[in-house]
Amino acid sequence: MKKVLFYAMQGEKMCFLHTLLNALDLAEAGHEVKIIFEGMSVKLVSVLEEEANPLYKKAKEEGLIAGICKACSKVMEVYDKNQSYGLPMLEDLKGHAGMKKYIEEGFLVVSL
Repeated sequence: MKKVLFYAMQGEKMCFLHTLLNALDLAEAGHEVKIIFEGMSVKLVSVLEEEANPLYKKAKEEGLIAGICKACSKVMEVYDKNQSYGLPMLEDLKGHAGMKKYIEEGFLVVSL
């Protein structure tokens, strides 16, 4: 079993949907998978929530989403909305979502 962290930075929905597809595929194959919304991708949380995107819903239900960057959510003015969705707000890297913890736990980091 491999451990994979998808560290999403882009704010393009199509790009993020490929993150979800790959994360779900790896999880279904028995790998440990986590997804972090960082950078511009923090704006996608409300888009995916409001449209009830099935890939996003499945990833959320399966516990694949580690959380959302707190600092970027504030800068992008989506903090209150993002906080309302019940996902952890991550701030372990000077207010941002760090990847050190995952690297130390043996995760391969994929940034899209």
